[in-house]
Amino acid sequence: MDLLARLAAVVGEKGVLAGPDEIISYTHEPRGLFFGRALAVVRPSTVAQISGVLALCNESGTGVVPQGGNTGLVGGQTPDATGRQIILSLTRLDRIREVDPASDAMTVDAGVTLARAQAAAESVDRYFPLSLASEGSCTIGGNLATNAGGVHVIAYGSARDLTLGIEAVLADGRILSSLSKLRKDNTGYDLTRLMIGSEGTLGVITAATLKLFARPRARVTVFVGLDDADMALGLLTFLKTQMGPALQAFELLPRIGVDFVLRLGTGARDPFPHHLFPWYVLAEFAATREEGFEDIVAETLGRGACRPRLFGAMALAASLSQSIDLWRLRELLPEAQKHEGGSIKHDVSVSPKDVPAFIEEASRLVTARIPGARPVPFGHMGDGNIHFNVSQPVGADRAAFLARWDEVGDIVHGVVARFGGSISAEHGIGQLKRDLLRRVKDPIALEAMRAIKAGLDPKGILNPGKLL
Repeated sequence: MDLLARLAAVVGEKGVLAGPDEIISYTHEPRGLFFGRALAVVRPSTVAQISGVLALCNESGTGVVPQGGNTGLVGGQTPDATGRQIILSLTRLDRIREVDPASDAMTVDAGVTLARAQAAAESVDRYFPLSLASEGSCTIGGNLATNAGGVHVIAYGSARDLTLGIEAVLADGRILSSLSKLRKDNTGYDLTRLMIGSEGTLGVITAATLKLFARPRARVTVFVGLDDADMALGLLTFLKTQMGPALQAFELLPRIGVDFVLRLGTGARDPFPHHLFPWYVLAEFAATREEGFEDIVAETLGRGACRPRLFGAMALAASLSQSIDLWRLRELLPEAQKHEGGSIKHDVSVSPKDVPAFIEEASRLVTARIPGARPVPFGHMGDGNIHFNVSQPVGADRAAFLARWDEVGDIVHGVVARFGGSISAEHGIGQLKRDLLRRVKDPIALEAMRAIKAGLDPKGILNPGKLL
């Protein structure tokens, strides 16, 4: 019996897709940078089926590419070009297993979308704070495999910080479970944190127990105009000191990014149409008690307005619809860049105190190399994660510009290194940064990573060619 027939015997005939038209949407990623071919897409619906699939693939030496919502941005979920790997789709594994408000925890399958996980927490008056632009389609398994970040890391941490335990199937089909609601457990190696961020190279995450928090009753969104990026650092320090954990998000936006969004024609509006600031901050505050919270935020910002060089103008959302309008200026920015031609993208991090200097140096060096290039640095300044994207010069040839991706990347990552930063803040390594990782990662750390990989996946079937 051939492999596809044996896989169908495990997951059912409808669980194996092999026709070219059936699998085409699984074989490329959203940016169009990585295209692959696959022997088949296998869609199990239970952990036992995943165990059986991996046991068969391990026996036959068949590569397995785990895939959730296929929203990753570094090619980690895309097969190679050989057509000999299978894509293991986790989307049918989508149960909410338990929501326990007394323990502030919930356990969900890996194929549950982030939006469903958020809704499950809200159904018991709790809050799951991981928030991404793709939350309607990205899955918990993918979020954990890449250690996703998002806009609320400043207050709650990344996916790794939000996870109490995981269940994963190892390369040979054995099921590893550290699912637990315990906040304290000193019984050896932390295998949960090891699996998170491993991009499917050590095991296939099938479920997770996630931390829940008190649901915010009040939210206040503020949009601030700044004369330079250094002012953003001063404002961040002030708000963290004055508001503490109530500061939930602190997003930095350049004027060019706002212009890109406004040109989309989607109804987004400029909060300060008569004064075009070079930089903006979108900040969000939240509290579990609604009464008087908006006044507290307004009073705090009022005190800040009396300080020199803290900010130039402020717009405080007076309603939910106004808050949504302000967030659209941030959330539409990735889409807006597509309409400006080619965009060379970098997901990097430095210490928050170094963000202004990093942006200035990287922008200067990139535009010196490519006159007319348009740096669009934006993102999560509260945790130092900047998406340093570079749009092509106006009127330039898109393909010719994108062909310089590695050249621009060397410049940007060189500046990142000088500031002691990271080449991957929240998107992962995948295929896009695999070779770069070898150049920048400590050799002993790489050696340890390879040893762990060899111990858990000696045949190398799990997401081959990714990360390592």
